Amino acid sequence: AHELLGRLNDGGTLPMFTSCCPGWVKFMENFYPDMLEHLSTCKSPQGMQGAIAKTYYAEKVGKDPEDIIMVGVMPCTAKKSEIRRPLVNKNGYQDTDHIFTTREFGKLCDIHSLDVMSLDDQEFDNPLGEASGAGDIFGT
Repeated sequence: AHELLGRLNDGGTLPMFTSCCPGWVKFMENFYPDMLEHLSTCKSPQGMQGAIAKTYYAEKVGKDPEDIIMVGVMPCTAKKSEIRRPLVNKNGYQDTDHIFTTREFGKLCDIHSLDVMSLDDQEFDNPLGEASGAGDIFGT
């Protein structure tokens, strides 16, 4: 929202397209490189979470970012290539270390006889404050 308002108020490039999907970003780079200035400069939500874990959270708990292993479970295989992009990893380390697809995660659970539905509920970990349900509608 901040970036869009800046573009609207300062006469920036419009329309602004989302950059949350690495497949979409790669498509734009390959087929419409002349329109890259329309992409938001924001990382994907997964990229943002990795960056927060390796900076804010690492500092908060007194850990070296190199000692934090960030793993994502994502439905899209394009997220695997996203974590290797140099522009996503600007701090000298990868924001996200590993990505499992949901299918791979399911297979790992089967191999290790882990029934995630039988795990005990845990309290929501909210290091950055409360969340709203509004994010549920983003991908629809």
